Amino acid sequence: MDLGARAVEHQAEGRAIVVRFPLRLTMRRTARELAVAVSATLEGDAEVEIGGVAAPERAGTRDLIYVESAKHAQRAAASASIIAIAAEGIALPGKTVLRSAQPKMAFARAAELLLGRTPIASGIHPTAIIAPLSRVAPEVSIGPYAVIGEDTHVGTGTQIGAHAVIGAGCWIGENCRIHARVTLYGGVRLGSRVEIHSGAVIGAEGFGYAFGEGQHWKFPQVGIVEIGDDVEIGANTTIDRGSLDDTRIAEGVKLDNLVHVGHNCQIGAHTVIAAQVGVPSWKARGCGRAGRLWRALQTRGRVGNRRTIRGAGRENRSQWSDSLGNTGSFTGKIQRAVRMVWPASAIGRAHRGVRGKAWRKMTKNRPAGGA
Repeated sequence: MDLGARAVEHQAEGRAIVVRFPLRLTMRRTARELAVAVSATLEGDAEVEIGGVAAPERAGTRDLIYVESAKHAQRAAASASIIAIAAEGIALPGKTVLRSAQPKMAFARAAELLLGRTPIASGIHPTAIIAPLSRVAPEVSIGPYAVIGEDTHVGTGTQIGAHAVIGAGCWIGENCRIHARVTLYGGVRLGSRVEIHSGAVIGAEGFGYAFGEGQHWKFPQVGIVEIGDDVEIGANTTIDRGSLDDTRIAEGVKLDNLVHVGHNCQIGAHTVIAAQVGVPSWKARGCGRAGRLWRALQTRGRVGNRRTIRGAGRENRSQWSDSLGNTGSFTGKIQRAVRMVWPASAIGRAHRGVRGKAWRKMTKNRPAGGA
């Protein structure tokens, strides 16, 4: 078992302190063991030991690399590494090769075996505040100044980082990883093996108002957030609690940093949503097919199973020049992305304020089936 590869030396009080990054433990495995684990065909030395993973240019002799296509074969062949995962037909003379139809996926699975995960906390820190009526299972780790509210269940093997706040009545499954400064409002329910990165806020009240008598009246937000097994939620992502229904994130969903999920949204199993995407409130039909949901697109949110949704890049202001009432502007790439992801009829219903002429101009000559 080794610490990671890179080291930085620092002089302090006359002593050399060596800090290694990243702080991950590596477990050595033989090529034979990895081939069995990732269902790959082994070519070469079955007993060669692998101690880490790296890009071809940075790899050491015992680091595992991968190559998906012939255009990257030269990079892999020139690497110092003697062990690679590669697709069929890619020649890597002098190296032990694990053949796989999906090299990137096999590499990811192998990395899980080779790289240990940095502990978020170890044991229960004496400064942690744990309510008397909470239920904390064995082998739970809770970091400094974390707060666990009343009537909250924390499952076996879960780790909770420093300054995290878990509200009253939450349910947290087994082997979850809740990083520093995460906030779970009361009543949030997590499945098993959920990972929530630093700064995420789960279960805040949704943004809902009814206007009348000259003022905005806050609409009730009495639902909860339910998150399925094997979900990963990125740093500073926010998921609002339901209004009169619940907000649900199904199993296997992966949310990048800075994603917002509005109240009552239903995100289907194994959906992947990249950074800076906002999925606003309420239910509606899901994506017709996988594509891009741009930051500017404010449409009601139910996202169907196995969708890949990407965030918006920065656009010049000139690309936002055509007015669509109070709903924003969609031109150029934005128009094509909107047509790709959402059926025109669905967007039309969601954007009640869109001017008819501008809307017809935007969707004119829309190719059949999408972009």
